[in-house]
Amino acid sequence: MKRRDFLKAAGLVGTSSLLKPNLLFSDPRRTAAYFHLHPFVEAHPEAVFIKVTSVSDRTAFEEKMGAGYELASELFFASDTMGLSTASKIAIKPNLTCMGGGFSSKRMSIVTDADFISGLIESMKDNLGLDGSQFYLREGNHLGDAYCPNNQALAWYGPMVEKVGGHLNDFDSGRMMADAALANLEEGTEVIWKEVPDGVIFRRIGYVAPMNAHNAFNLNIAKFKAHGMGITLTSKNWQGTNVHPYVHYCESLSKLTRGKPQSFVDDVHPDFKDSVTALHAQHLETDVPRWDRPGTDWNSGWGMEGWAQKTLDNLSASNMDLAMIEGLYGRDGNWMDGPHGGSSEDFMTNVVVFGRNPIKVDIIGHWLAGHEPGNFGLFHAAVTRGLSDTVNPHQIPVYAWESGTPVREPLETFERTSLMTYYLRRDYDGQSESHWHLVDEPYEYPKYSTPTAVLADAATAPQSYVLSQSYPNPFNASTMIEYRLPQATNARIEILNVRGQLVEVLRDGWHAGGSHVVSWNSGQRATGTYFYRFLSDGFQQSRKMLLVR
Repeated sequence: MKRRDFLKAAGLVGTSSLLKPNLLFSDPRRTAAYFHLHPFVEAHPEAVFIKVTSVSDRTAFEEKMGAGYELASELFFASDTMGLSTASKIAIKPNLTCMGGGFSSKRMSIVTDADFISGLIESMKDNLGLDGSQFYLREGNHLGDAYCPNNQALAWYGPMVEKVGGHLNDFDSGRMMADAALANLEEGTEVIWKEVPDGVIFRRIGYVAPMNAHNAFNLNIAKFKAHGMGITLTSKNWQGTNVHPYVHYCESLSKLTRGKPQSFVDDVHPDFKDSVTALHAQHLETDVPRWDRPGTDWNSGWGMEGWAQKTLDNLSASNMDLAMIEGLYGRDGNWMDGPHGGSSEDFMTNVVVFGRNPIKVDIIGHWLAGHEPGNFGLFHAAVTRGLSDTVNPHQIPVYAWESGTPVREPLETFERTSLMTYYLRRDYDGQSESHWHLVDEPYEYPKYSTPTAVLADAATAPQSYVLSQSYPNPFNASTMIEYRLPQATNARIEILNVRGQLVEVLRDGWHAGGSHVVSWNSGQRATGTYFYRFLSDGFQQSRKMLLVR
């Protein structure tokens, strides 16, 4: 395909014209007062969800938009009684890093897929009644004093954002991002300042407005790709919410304050090097893999500790509503370089991974990319800082996302795709690891006995059987039923009519311990009262629900 034709297909034609017909002609809906996440996702920050997609090729524009549209229609709900105001700003952080060359199909995997995001936005507009002007896509490196205010990726994103009616490089102040810099950013409309609680590197961080604003829904959509820090996922992607020079997480700690404006220096803890050194020593003592790589640049154990602490400062200061990895296709290597004759390679991975805790989402993302997450210091540092209670992917409840219903599955159910990286290469002390490698050596996972304050929740480790009230109730057509098991066992969920007669069996068989959810589609059944019953190992409980037409 010629570049001119490719650009036209990717962005210049109408977004809606590429959506599936059955998604275009949905019934018109009035705008509700509120919207919210799928209630099971909202209630379970300890969980990670994986949606398997069926996109045939990275240039299959219609399929990619359809995947985004479908997922958003399953994830977001309109409501008249609860949630965020439908007048809220939707602040989206795609991986929109500097492309480093002219936009083409070969460079698409460097950034989050714009067609997937356009489908997601159109779905939220159609199903929640939102206006395109409420959507803001941000990248700190587009500011005038940052690395790439003229990022070549704008050739793809620009036409898409214009078509959906959103904002990309324009501020509510009326200025363009390329005309703004740290010295003259307007607070509120151009920058949002956030204090860092218990920060190691930063005292305060500036965010490109409206990221982290009090009236914004913050949506982090990373790309499934390899990088020098391992796999570039949601925790690293979030650094691009920062204004310059806070945004430069990958530079060596020795350069952190060198030549920087005094206002930035004032936002950095003066003893940050001592703090990093102490934490690095602590993690060396607990045998964090590869943390012994010598040196002081970013690609050393000490330097990677510094990067991890900056990343965790950023997460600590942020209000992230949903963390997501767009993995319709993934890339190994680093940008255009990689292990395939010197070049990177793309793979049709066809997964979207999401959840409310970015560290847990990224642990699962690293496992899906063929790596052993326990070998990455970021996750150990997150446990130290109280942002996760585990580094073990097998301790994270993982759910297959099946048409809007989370189904608990063993992690091994999901296909892995090996994405090689150059993360902390073992080329020291007589070791000779290849430049491009998998960080997949076996790791003996520790058992963390005390859940962190962030994640302590009865839902994390239920001690008894629980049957929750169905949602919504009353309902029209379909409703969701959540239930919990204290350990792995057989369980059954039944639907009964008012006479106690069995109407339908929704689930019957072996279950993992923890939380589960099942949907009941009532089909053509009559309006009225129904009961749902939960049976397991002698336990039995019923609840009532009302079907209305």
